Amino acid sequence: MIASLLSPQDGVGCEYGMSKWMRIDQEMIDAFANATGDHQYIHTDPEAARDSRFGGTVAHGFLTLSLLSKMLADAVPRMAGAQTGINYGFDRVRFVAPVRAGAEIRGRFTLARYSEPQEGVQEMLWNVTVEIRGEDKPALVAQWKNLFFEKSG
Repeated sequence: MIASLLSPQDGVGCEYGMSKWMRIDQEMIDAFANATGDHQYIHTDPEAARDSRFGGTVAHGFLTLSLLSKMLADAVPRMAGAQTGINYGFDRVRFVAPVRAGAEIRGRFTLARYSEPQEGVQEMLWNVTVEIRGEDKPALVAQWKNLFFEKSG
């Protein structure tokens, strides 16, 4: 059964979807370095990074993590009646494998827990895996909490 056809309570343990593949190019990595001030050579200097253990530049782990919002919007249908969704935090994050410049990644989302802590609020805990096209190991695995607020009135 496709999880998007289930009620959230019935969908716990089901994979809700996968995002489209997203290319992580050097321009995106450089923009993230500029935004965060993290200009370590393994991210921003392709020539110097060639001699590193990665054989070239790699995306910041936090860049990959920050793309989860885009991946979730792409992979998971919007909750019926939800007006606003927010990032509520992570219970677990592990950066498993580097994302090399030019690689493609996608997110896979499984609903681990669902609750309604108060009227008009839905809390969802997602088990997330960010896959790297052509690689055995994922870029990251995480448990990510989101809150969704229903439209009032």
